[in-house]
Amino acid sequence: MRNSVLEGDDRGRLAGGYSVLARCWRQPTADLLEAVSDGTFERIEPEVAETTVEELRVEYARLFVGPAEPVCPPYESLYRDGDDAVLGPSARAVVKWYQSYGLGLEPEWPDLPDHIATELEFAAYLLEREDPETCERFLDEHPRLWIEEFLDDVERETREPYYRALATMTAAAIDG
Repeated sequence: MRNSVLEGDDRGRLAGGYSVLARCWRQPTADLLEAVSDGTFERIEPEVAETTVEELRVEYARLFVGPAEPVCPPYESLYRDGDDAVLGPSARAVVKWYQSYGLGLEPEWPDLPDHIATELEFAAYLLEREDPETCERFLDEHPRLWIEEFLDDVERETREPYYRALATMTAAAIDG
């Protein structure tokens, strides 16, 4: 069942879940690790509690940044538009969604508009402020068209239980 039948508290919980997932897909910080240590991820993957912020940062860089080509680039355009299509047609389409709600990227966000974290934040925004069908339309037009392949890559390539658990939770949330 898709998220369009959500009401009230369920919508709020899902929007909050998208916001948390978005934060988890960004560069790891000490406060993120503290939140992980509260046991949320441990219930899914016990080994997650054994990691350090330095280990997560190293793995984040290896998977999503480089120094060489990232193993799992977190951008819709690279999955949908081809390997050389950073800021390609799908990224431009995402920007149109943001602009239609008067939104843009935060100046301190140093990444592209079609980053998984940004798309999840926007899904949370839509659930909090619009009808669920609008969020569903965005998910159908963007994250659901590429995220499965991305999450499969993360699960296959990661060396950290944290990212494996994060991929599993993100898939469950996007599938509704």
